[in-house]
Amino acid sequence: MKILSDILHHVPVKQLYGPDAVSVSEIVFDSRKAHADALFVAVRGTVTDGHAYIDQVIQQGVKVIVCEELPADLLAGVCYVQVENSAEALGMLASSFYDHPSRQLALVGVTGTNGKTTVATLLYKLFRELGYKAGLISTVENQVNGQVIPSTHTTPDQVVLNRLLRQMVDAGCDYCFMEVSSHAVAQSRIAGLHFTGGIFTNLTHDHLDFHGTFDAYLKAKKSFFDKLDRSAFALTNIDDKHGRVMLQNTQAHIKTYGLKNIADFKGRILEDHFNGLLMNIDGEDVWFKLVGSFNAYNLLAVYGAAMLLEQDRARILTVMSRLSGAEGRFDYVNSAGGIIGIVDYAHTPDAVQNVLSTIHDIRKGNEQVITVIGCGGDRDKAKRPVMAKTACNWSDKVILTSDNPRSEDPEQILKDMESGLNAEDKRKVLHITNRKEAIRTACHLAKAGDIILLAGKGHEKYQEVNGVKHDFDDKKILEEELMNIN
Repeated sequence: MKILSDILHHVPVKQLYGPDAVSVSEIVFDSRKAHADALFVAVRGTVTDGHAYIDQVIQQGVKVIVCEELPADLLAGVCYVQVENSAEALGMLASSFYDHPSRQLALVGVTGTNGKTTVATLLYKLFRELGYKAGLISTVENQVNGQVIPSTHTTPDQVVLNRLLRQMVDAGCDYCFMEVSSHAVAQSRIAGLHFTGGIFTNLTHDHLDFHGTFDAYLKAKKSFFDKLDRSAFALTNIDDKHGRVMLQNTQAHIKTYGLKNIADFKGRILEDHFNGLLMNIDGEDVWFKLVGSFNAYNLLAVYGAAMLLEQDRARILTVMSRLSGAEGRFDYVNSAGGIIGIVDYAHTPDAVQNVLSTIHDIRKGNEQVITVIGCGGDRDKAKRPVMAKTACNWSDKVILTSDNPRSEDPEQILKDMESGLNAEDKRKVLHITNRKEAIRTACHLAKAGDIILLAGKGHEKYQEVNGVKHDFDDKKILEEELMNIN
């Protein structure tokens, strides 16, 4: 239990009505979880407004309400705390309630369109191998020094996030590496957190269903760096055209990484194969298990961040050479029949092109590249025709299929994708709505040496249709189908 006046200490309060010496056992913003000892924060969401539930939660016994607009009737015995922004206040309250855990370890945030999961995961693995206790907050999973905690969002809500960080501190963690999504920034999920550093990977077309415009998407990413303080570092991909823009207004200590331009942490690709990558990093030749130029950037980001966190250069590179990437990121399957399968989470046009261009650079020239690809329902529709066109540009055969259709008609999603194709593209395209059947077809079309790419779902173990998540694992299905034809 915490005393309200204590956890309000860092929250900018406009007005307060009622007793502030009340005890609070939990912070909630979902009215269904409200109870007598809880503090309820009325947050304005994209679908519902928490202010509409104030009367309901008071009937459930809540004695503390944090809100932007005060109700017309203020009830005796209830403390009303008026704030400018409830979502921001929620983050500050959660941080205070859990005794500011982000200030008790080194918290590094990774943001960008692609590469967040790989960079955060590699940093987590690296620092544990270097002998530190560490935590991970990512799209694939959250970890508290080896203890896996399932992940439901790229960046959790304010309460869950601070609870996780508290668990990490209590477990003795020195570091936490977390993905910072544009949604999380826009929805103030990282409010109240103290970051030791921030990393920018790249910025391409994504999430316009939420942000509306590319400029709004860019500003959401940029505001993460705008709020870093002078004690933090800001590490940016100097080869990305938005790399400098991200750090225009940051107070943090700016550092850069890149393959093409002059950078603080410089890399060069020497060899690229399906089983690994030989790079020169700051004059040292190192073999890595990851593949492709996009992973070369990810590796540089990890190296740069580790150096900025004052680790030994030789140990960093030695350990990094042993690390594998995140699950579902260029996951490699080699069948007995010589067919190569690759499972990747690529779900943006740029990510699809990165994976396919990497395959193109490594292939010997005679193999077919067969791409199985879909687009998620209830998400940015503008990228659908672009993704289909990108797949056609870089593949010999393309099978358009379902991803996670969610509440949308899968057939309509495929029609949206096909709208970006010309007559020549359509000659290499098959339309198979059932994803398992699409994977089976790709395996039967392939011959020894051919390469099958399953794009879009990566690490996911489900397919969401009309609100129901059905068991579905791209890699497992691919392995089974390849085994059946050998």
